[in-house]
Amino acid sequence: MRYLLEQIRELVVDGEIRISEHGYDELADDGLSAREAVAGIFEAAIVEGYPNYPKGPSVLVLQKARDGSPIHVVWGIPKGYNKPAVLITAYRPDPAQWNEHFMKRK
Repeated sequence: MRYLLEQIRELVVDGEIRISEHGYDELADDGLSAREAVAGIFEAAIVEGYPNYPKGPSVLVLQKARDGSPIHVVWGIPKGYNKPAVLITAYRPDPAQWNEHFMKRK
């Protein structure tokens, strides 16, 4: 999954980004901006990988919002393609469902 994350970072640098409708909805629901979610990819840490996801490989990462709070973002690349990087969803993780570092599910 490390390779996928690096590939996504390169696509972001190249401006090859798409945000899904669901992604925009979830960002808005949690008071997050697309800009901060995209910018956070460069400091992201891999939480879980989904290499066999039917729509293409994807990865759940832990990032920071502009206020420093944790956010989870799922990034992927469409199956059969090598671009764009797609922000699939983003949300503020629920502390009741994650460990104290938001890296493992309870």
